Amino acid sequence: MKDNSAIWIPGSKSQSIRALLISAFSFGKSIIRNPLVSADTMSTLNALKALGARIDYSEKENAFLVDSTDLGKGEESITLDLGNSGTGTYLLLGLAASLGKEITIKGDESLSGRPIGPLCDAYRALGADVRDKSGYLPLSIKGPLKGGKATIECRTSQYLSSLLLGSVLSEGDVEIECPLLYEKPYVTITLSWLDSQNIEYRISDDYLHSYVKGRQHFSSGEFQVSGDYSSASFFLVLAAIHGKDITILGLDRNDSQGDKRVLEVLEEMGCTVTWIENGVRLKGPEKLKGGTFDINDIPDALPILSVAALFADSDVKLTNVPQARIKETDRIRAMHLELEKLGASIIEEDDGLIIKSGAKLHGAEVSGYKDHRIIMSLSILGTAVDGIKIDDVSHVNVTFPTFFELLSEVNGD
Repeated sequence: MKDNSAIWIPGSKSQSIRALLISAFSFGKSIIRNPLVSADTMSTLNALKALGARIDYSEKENAFLVDSTDLGKGEESITLDLGNSGTGTYLLLGLAASLGKEITIKGDESLSGRPIGPLCDAYRALGADVRDKSGYLPLSIKGPLKGGKATIECRTSQYLSSLLLGSVLSEGDVEIECPLLYEKPYVTITLSWLDSQNIEYRISDDYLHSYVKGRQHFSSGEFQVSGDYSSASFFLVLAAIHGKDITILGLDRNDSQGDKRVLEVLEEMGCTVTWIENGVRLKGPEKLKGGTFDINDIPDALPILSVAALFADSDVKLTNVPQARIKETDRIRAMHLELEKLGASIIEEDDGLIIKSGAKLHGAEVSGYKDHRIIMSLSILGTAVDGIKIDDVSHVNVTFPTFFELLSEVNGD
């Protein structure tokens, strides 16, 4: 890897999708600047276009131009294909119910294997007519939401974010009880969008009890998307494992994205982090340190932190992240299997991994499981271990189409 590298990171997927949904359901005209243009984002965008929104991408302005004044007009029933986008699927569900027509949602094989039953039950409790396939896609939903109380265990934060967004357009007030909540920072992203929209709601400090006033509305306007910390994490770990220096531009230090905490983990592992205007600089140490890290709030970081752990001077335990098993694939199992093929010594636990230090790594053919984060993590490892061959790398387009272009730029290969 080159030293003193500097790159601009693409816009946040989490923010881009929330901005698209809010602008579409404002029934007005909006501009979304610096959005992530990727497969996941485009799946959400195309679903909104199918519902009647007009959305164009201006390359000159690097912005989505949204006109949703005709959203919901037309056919009384419609089918939406969300591809691989779990974020788009979950967050759209309650908002779609507000249109008062039957909306059927389907996805690809991976998305169709992710459980959505608890969220369907919650929307039934709020008055929607929901029919699902034994707790999985495809499903159909027809509203409007009547309001009331829903109780739901949120093993993914997207359940709660969905309910918070959908409840804004409910005919009555909504109370949400969450006996269990994972990935709290992603809910914070949703709340920051509600705050920017002046939505009236209350939520407890632990996010387990919330109330949203019904019959509110979203406002159109100009929205700015900041850089994606999830995407940045791959290049931060690249610098960390090579003991090099990298600057990531386009990141907002005050952003509520959960994967910002990857920087804290890498600091604990011995990296030096310096915040600069419009970004952050990280310098890797001669040798990373081991330790135990609770990554419940940042489950998407498990694959790339597993790679960082291989270069630590002592064992690394990544724990309290059982929800990593219900992402695009079982990421705990997948990283265990693929890293062992490369010579790593791994102990798989129900809620995480223990990566033993001192393993002699070597090249091998590995699987990316059609999972963008596993593919990118193994690709970063391939800059330090010769001979790694990944079966299919096309799925990086889900969230980071320019990943290999930037990797070649930084790695000089």
